[in-house]
Order: sequence, then C-alpha cells, then structure tokens
Amino acid sequence: MSQNLDIITIGEGLIELSSDKSLTYADTLDKYYGGDTLCSAVAARRLGSNVGYITRVGNDYFKEFLLDSWQLEGLDISQVKLVEGFNGLYFAARSDDGTKEYSFYRKKTAATKISIDDICEEYIKTANVVYSTGVTQSLSISAKEAVKKAFVIAKENNLFTAYDPNYYAKLWSSEEAKDALEDVIDYVDILFLNIKYDSEKVYDVDSPEKIIKYFWDKGVGTIVVKSTDKKGYNVGYAGDIAFIDFWANEPVDTTGAGDSFNGAFLHGMCSGMDAFESAKLASIVAGMQCKGIGAIKSIPKKDEVYSAFYG
Repeated sequence: MSQNLDIITIGEGLIELSSDKSLTYADTLDKYYGGDTLCSAVAARRLGSNVGYITRVGNDYFKEFLLDSWQLEGLDISQVKLVEGFNGLYFAARSDDGTKEYSFYRKKTAATKISIDDICEEYIKTANVVYSTGVTQSLSISAKEAVKKAFVIAKENNLFTAYDPNYYAKLWSSEEAKDALEDVIDYVDILFLNIKYDSEKVYDVDSPEKIIKYFWDKGVGTIVVKSTDKKGYNVGYAGDIAFIDFWANEPVDTTGAGDSFNGAFLHGMCSGMDAFESAKLASIVAGMQCKGIGAIKSIPKKDEVYSAFYG
C-alpha cells in the first residue's frame, strides 16, 4: 500500500474525444482521458504532489489505455478496481464561431458502481488531503455514500478535506446538488465554488463575499469563489478575503480549467503555501491549461508553471 500521499481524489475516469473544430465537421477526434477529480489529480501530480486516485474502471476496450495513462502520469492507482462494464466518455470541441461544444455519456458506467467498499481507511490515512466533488456524488447513491465515508475517515484522523459542488444542471437538480453538499459540509475544510453555477444556482447568492461568509459560519475554513464576470478568484482564508486575477483572459477551451485550478491549489497548500499563494499558483495552471483543447492533455508541467509563478 502506498505511503505518504499528499492528495487522494475520488471520482470517475472518462474517455475524452476532442477537436479544435466543430463536432459537425471534424474528420478526426483526439483520444485522451478526463473527469473532474481526475483532472485535479493530474494537475497536482504534474506539479510534484504524490496523488492517489480511487475509482472503478470498466473491462472494455479502453481499460488498458486508462490504467496505463494514469500510471504514466505517476498517479497511485492501487485502489482503482477493474470491474465488468464500460467506461463513460465525453466530447469537447469548438464550433466555428468559438462556442464550446461539450457532451458526455456516463449513465450506468463502471464508475457509477463506486461504493463504500472502495474506501479503505488505512489508505485514506496515508494522505494529507481527501478531495471529491458533487459530480462524483451524482454518479449514484453508493458513490455519494463513498464520498461521505472518505470524508468522515479523514476528519476522524485529523486530515484535511476539499470539495467542489461542480454543479451541472444536466446531471441533477440544484436541490439535489445542495443536499449533496449539505450531506458532507460538516467535514469540509476547503471549498471551491463557481459563483454562477454553484453560488447563484444552488444557493441563490450572487455575492462572493456573502457566500464566503455563509460557509465560514458553517465552519469551512478556506473558500475559493471563481468568477468569470470578475475574471478572478475571491479567496476567503483566516478571516481575510483577497481577489486573485485570472492569469489568462483569452481562453481557447475552458474544459477542466476549474478542476486543474483545484488540483494546483491543493498542491500549493500541501507544499506549505497559504491559500492566497496557492490561488496565484493555481490561476497560472488554469490559465495555461485553457490555452489548449481538452481537459487533461493541456495541463502544464511543473517547470513551466513555476517559471511563471516566480518570474
């Protein structure tokens, strides 16, 4: 069993098929892999964190591609279970007018079978931070139970937990998303929110300062609120709120940018940075990532990121 992990993420691995052209006219699609918590895991790993990943992979034609790719990234996949079934996939492309094209197929996949049986207490105890999302919870009732079990174990062992609702209306209702967050909020130390989708649609709050103070009152110590309108991040930490600018304001493809931000932020915190420094580092990672097409294949490596961070 792996020792001394910085971060453990729980979620689903998906096949990514992407193009820099509209799906209507693209003759070929680039094959890669994605998934919101997987994107965060890879972002942290490419910066140097030791990261473990918990999921289930279906025994289909993509299984070797997924498992081999994750191992090449350096992720610890000792807790990934290979099961009968198939893996989900999604498409990411851009239409001729620049509009993002995005669709996914993830019902009844292997990852929907994630359960409390996949959460090993001894494995959770090897990490500093346990991270998951509302997307993972939305997979199934058993996946929702697995996330809560991991968070409970983490808190019982004085580990940190991090969470992003990552609300998508196509996955479930805002009421379901809110219930899922409330189910684990007592165990959350670091919370990531998108002002438009999470704060406004799930909590009906359109002010970053108000939503930060709301969750401070709930006992969450660190909150990051992402705003495309204000082009930056409001970070609430240690009683202060600071604004961090987007590193890049002309993205090519924002697929996974928020997820790569989260992974980079957690890497920063595990590396001894405070929340404001971590957000600056994460903004660079997200900004570089969204200069390319696709979620994970565009995530930058450590040297490039730190050169910009210290430059």
